[in-house]
Amino acid sequence: MEQKISKVIELLENEFGVPHRRPAEEPLDTLIRTILSQNTTDTNSGRAYHSLRRRFPTWEDVLGAEPAQIAAAIRVGGLAEQKAVRIKALLGWIKENYGQLSLKPICDMETEEVISAFCQLKGVGLKTISVVLCFACGRDILPVDTHVVRICRRLGLVPEESSAEKTHRIMNRLLPPGKAYSFHLNLLKFGRTICRARNSRCQICPVQQYCVYVVKKRVVKCRRG
Repeated sequence: MEQKISKVIELLENEFGVPHRRPAEEPLDTLIRTILSQNTTDTNSGRAYHSLRRRFPTWEDVLGAEPAQIAAAIRVGGLAEQKAVRIKALLGWIKENYGQLSLKPICDMETEEVISAFCQLKGVGLKTISVVLCFACGRDILPVDTHVVRICRRLGLVPEESSAEKTHRIMNRLLPPGKAYSFHLNLLKFGRTICRARNSRCQICPVQQYCVYVVKKRVVKCRRG
């Protein structure tokens, strides 16, 4: 399985390139961005984040605001009331536990320690904190979202019924060192352009020879025929 994963990574890098890491931002910024990205498009979450920072230039300003004021600033991102309450509560928890509105200290903590601490908080799941660790702390960890789960199932890298959490455990154990960042970003590109949830473009798939899903499609088509 490790060899298969390595080959899939290689083929995706041939197709989409090897992503270069962008300069890391403050982990707290990444965390809030990721919360705002939940259940919406990248475009709308980006607009919500920039609107929030224009209205409240510092995280202290956000912490001191009323949830309704925060919600008004992030309205474009959807689920504004829910996210506003969670962001305010999260900022309060961070200040209480870290003594400041900064998450730079988590980059020096053990991965499992960070996951355990943050996954108890509303609005912060395994995928969210993995994004922070991967993008803001440079950690070699694969964030698992719906694209990653779907593609890993279709390629037979994880069992067909695997949840996001189970996919996270399996893939982060099997990935070759240093490839989590590249694999994550290329899976997103692959999932949005080729291996889509509906109307997947199997005829141009660069990893079709490793796909279990395409074989099942052919069997179903043959039976119907």
